[in-house]
Amino acid sequence: MAKKDTLTVGQKLKALNQLQQVDSRLDEFQVLKGELPMEVEDLQDEIEGLKTRIENIESSINDQHQEVNRHRANIAEAGELTSRYKTQLDNVKNNREFEALSKEIELQGLEVQLSEKRIRETNNITKNKEATLEVSKQRLIAKEKDLEVKEIELQKIIKDTEKEEEKLQRKQERARKKISDRLLKGYDKIRIAYRNGLAVVVVERDACGGCFNRIPPQVQVEITQRKRIMLCEHCGRVLVDENINEVTAS
Repeated sequence: MAKKDTLTVGQKLKALNQLQQVDSRLDEFQVLKGELPMEVEDLQDEIEGLKTRIENIESSINDQHQEVNRHRANIAEAGELTSRYKTQLDNVKNNREFEALSKEIELQGLEVQLSEKRIRETNNITKNKEATLEVSKQRLIAKEKDLEVKEIELQKIIKDTEKEEEKLQRKQERARKKISDRLLKGYDKIRIAYRNGLAVVVVERDACGGCFNRIPPQVQVEITQRKRIMLCEHCGRVLVDENINEVTAS
């Protein structure tokens, strides 16, 4: 294999064109996969978020149940104290004791009313949280089904293309090794600039194969002579002639 710095312009152009052909084929696989990889990743993130949300809601509902139990315990305790105070009323010796016990009974009644109010409020909160929980669970089920479908679809595409894709990646690696760093940098920059990833194009029907603007006859002659790398004056892509792959090593 000729060294990078000893390649003729024609050989450099051939190497660039071959790299472009490999990259274009790899791009086709990415188009075939489309947005599936990103959609799968987004769904996975959304599912994890839903699971965390469900765990938080369930934890909050559990806290509400504990709050209700605490208030019910308060009510039970207040009931016991009220019964005790009422029994003591039968044995009071003076008005001061009667009033004190009556006040305690009244306070325990207020305590019961407050706890009953807190229970109603907490139950309403719990009811709303349970509704939200159910919606979240149903959404999780739907997202998991979507993910399963998209993962199966993506895996099928990967399975159908992985052998050829791996082969092309090896070709890509070999092709890049033939090209100087300076040319590779320019090639990669042009590829990124265009959605179709075309950095090297063949002149066809007197026009640039990338932007389809007309190439002057004199420029076309220079392209076929392969004495220097020619760029399209309109889009900046590298221009090659249709016989570029016939270039042989000197």
